[in-house]
Amino acid sequence: MVSKGFSFRSIGIMKPEGVPGSSATAIGVGLFVAFGGILFGYDTGTIGGILAMPYWLKTFSTGYINPLTKGPGITANQSSLIVSILSAGTFFGALTAAPTADFTGRRMALMITLVVFCFGVLLQTISVAIPLFVAGRFLAGFGVGLISALIPLYQSETAPKWIRGTVVGAYQLAITIGLLIAAVVDNATKDRADSGSYRIPIAIQFFWAIILGVGLLFLPETPRYLIRMGRDEKAAKSLSRLRRLPIDNPFLIDELADIKANYEHELSLGTSSYKDFLTWHTLGKRLMTGCLLQSLQQLTGINFIFYYGTSFFTNSGIQNPFVTTMITSAVNVASTFPGLYLVETWGRRRLLLFGAIGMFVSQMIVASAGTAFPGTTNMSAQKALVAFVCVYIFFFASSWGPVAWVVTGEIFPLGVRAKGLSMTTASNWLLNWAIAYSTPYLVNPGPGNANLQAKIFFLWGGCCLVCAVFVWALIYETKGLSLEEVDEMYEKVDKAWKSNGFVPSREFRQEDKNTGAVGSGEKLKDDVPVVDHSSEHTEVNGVTTESSE
Repeated sequence: MVSKGFSFRSIGIMKPEGVPGSSATAIGVGLFVAFGGILFGYDTGTIGGILAMPYWLKTFSTGYINPLTKGPGITANQSSLIVSILSAGTFFGALTAAPTADFTGRRMALMITLVVFCFGVLLQTISVAIPLFVAGRFLAGFGVGLISALIPLYQSETAPKWIRGTVVGAYQLAITIGLLIAAVVDNATKDRADSGSYRIPIAIQFFWAIILGVGLLFLPETPRYLIRMGRDEKAAKSLSRLRRLPIDNPFLIDELADIKANYEHELSLGTSSYKDFLTWHTLGKRLMTGCLLQSLQQLTGINFIFYYGTSFFTNSGIQNPFVTTMITSAVNVASTFPGLYLVETWGRRRLLLFGAIGMFVSQMIVASAGTAFPGTTNMSAQKALVAFVCVYIFFFASSWGPVAWVVTGEIFPLGVRAKGLSMTTASNWLLNWAIAYSTPYLVNPGPGNANLQAKIFFLWGGCCLVCAVFVWALIYETKGLSLEEVDEMYEKVDKAWKSNGFVPSREFRQEDKNTGAVGSGEKLKDDVPVVDHSSEHTEVNGVTTESSE
């Protein structure tokens, strides 16, 4: 029972009063689809442990001897290729997501994605040499790239607006859970003296894909996509199923009319294309903000921990690197929960600044401890290194992890939103690839390598300072604003640091009524809030949030 002193409604978790039907189905659908985040997290997280497994190294090594372990190993070039090729695949997958979803539908696009993903997993499972393993990584990455854009899109178009932020946040939470499961499985199979040491962790991904694929067979297509395709009757049936209301229910009719009104308003803005992003004062500034936000999320160095963490901890003298990786993954999961709360109480700018400064301080301590006491010379320094890596992960997971997806979901107008999200997601994966490819050359010892070891955290820390400056200069505070009000803010407020004082002055819904944007021409009820199913942001527009519970 929720106490009188606390209301979840303040963070958009309680259903507004006066809304008929049940949201359980829509919430269940959104949370189930979030399961795809486990595929995302598990696939990206498992490779770090596999690259450190003795049997995998013995099987895939081409004769290189690791100077630190004196055993079979792979070169920095091979390591960077194996890890980064997944990110190359995700880059192209993310760019393909928007046209695929618009052509086949959201649900069918997800099913196609799983087929591509499973084929890539199959190639990795049967491989005994690097070339086939790399091919499988690329195809699996292509599928992950599609998933990374399609799942938030499906969630935002099916979830009730009052809980949309939590549902989309559950996707980020599922990613961290996938990373944790990968660390646990890698630790369980690492000592096997057969191919099961790496084939079991890889093949488990079939299980995740089967669960999601079977569930998709029973899930509805999103009402917004059906409206877009002119299938109003099917859209009504889909929304009826999601809201647990009969098709002729007045509230459902009004909600469907709102969806149609938003879409027709989108059409009234003209044909959308990628050329629209070339104009700085309209979409160019927003695109640069989104792309830089996603790119800087990668430059915080978080995936260094989850791609190369096991190898890094081994080379740093940590006695149980696999266990340490499990600990860091568990911290990542737990730390995501505060972020889901703080994004609505602190706001986007404040939380991102908090995370950037916290990560900077933590990384400076990690870099200093690892540089001053390299290898196994000082156990206290090793413990401090692991402890502050965990502190660093806390700051990331509670801020830049979930909030980057929230902000990019809020800043684009309806007409170009899918294209904008596709490009910002692709920029995330492009930097993911660059970091995954270059890190072995920066960290590893050997001829031609920089051998930075723990000094790499000085680089990540410097990037976090850049993150703080970027947030102050370009991130607008969008908390509490509808998508249309965000558009108005970008038009009227020329500096991001002035956005906290912005007060919206126009009512999009009223404008649509006056201009006849609603296709049916019927007068919508004044107390029905605007429903924008294309949005992933967490606002509760026009709904009274006081709780009587």
